[in-house]
Amino acid sequence: MNALKTFASQHPRLSAWIVLAIGMVVILLWASKDVGLLPTQLLALVVATILLAGLCVWIIGWEDNDAEDETTNATPAKK
Repeated sequence: MNALKTFASQHPRLSAWIVLAIGMVVILLWASKDVGLLPTQLLALVVATILLAGLCVWIIGWEDNDAEDETTNATPAKK
């Protein structure tokens, strides 16, 4: 368990991507169980879902970068 906590603290975006992708794939598989997709179609949807989860984490990460830029580019107070 400590190894997971260490990995998550060292790689927060990768951890978020993994967790989000797992959740999204589970929901996809549950929702498509009675649709009758071919295995290759289901595989393509799973791959697209994993890539979409990565894109979501990347876009959310833009906000983190903007906040960091504001704090590093802040001008010091004039005396």
